[in-house]
Amino acid sequence: MGHKQKIADASAPLDKHAYESELYKLQVELVKLQKHIIKYNEKIVVLFEGRDAAGKDGTIKRVIEHLSPREVRVIALGKPSDRDVTSWYFQRYAHYLPAAQEMILFNRSWYNRAGVERVMGFCTKAETETFLEDAPVFENLLLHAGIKVLKYYLDISKDEQKKRLKDRSQDPLTQWKISPIDQAAQKEWDDYSEARNIMFARTHTEATPWHVVHADDKHKARLNVIRDLLCNLEYKDKPERIEQPDPNIVFCYTPDALKDGRIAP
Repeated sequence: MGHKQKIADASAPLDKHAYESELYKLQVELVKLQKHIIKYNEKIVVLFEGRDAAGKDGTIKRVIEHLSPREVRVIALGKPSDRDVTSWYFQRYAHYLPAAQEMILFNRSWYNRAGVERVMGFCTKAETETFLEDAPVFENLLLHAGIKVLKYYLDISKDEQKKRLKDRSQDPLTQWKISPIDQAAQKEWDDYSEARNIMFARTHTEATPWHVVHADDKHKARLNVIRDLLCNLEYKDKPERIEQPDPNIVFCYTPDALKDGRIAP
């Protein structure tokens, strides 16, 4: 009975006060984390991937809101240049990797090649295959160089994406986000699902696992991503019993999640 009650509570929306109160507490912990990263010369990379309109921008904004911009940077690369196209694929991303004391958040990352580039035909099948083979090797090199890597995939339902894209197109403050790729998101939904599933199967490793975020509720997604981030990184004065992320919201990828409804089809 208790377990069922917990699930029911988890499905209820947060009121604004509860959300802002919890966000404040978590952001205090993020400030403590950054102080630790600076003091101990750590290097952190956090990747944010996911469907168009899944909430990557909003989640990243809440993570960095009260952190020092000198040591935290958000990287959101645009279309590759002619030189980028002829360079080693990971080269343009390697340029932005952290030095000591830095945390870098990629708003989309090298996994573009496994998702949008694959679906929209911006790369060849051979290039995608090479990427899927090389990505775990590249990430292991980062680990060996002392760079900690966390990977988050924000997952939303098709209906929720449709609603958000419509809202985005009608809001004068967010219309700048609309692109031809966004407009193709619903049409190419099944192809994106297939690409995502292959990406998970080929690049989820014990060393650099994928953390899947059920993001239909933006507020819960933001809070639980921050909780998961804090739980996966050690820092001074970390609470002994820091709150764990809700497993209904954030969980480590497993193939079963594609079958039991935890990941949108």
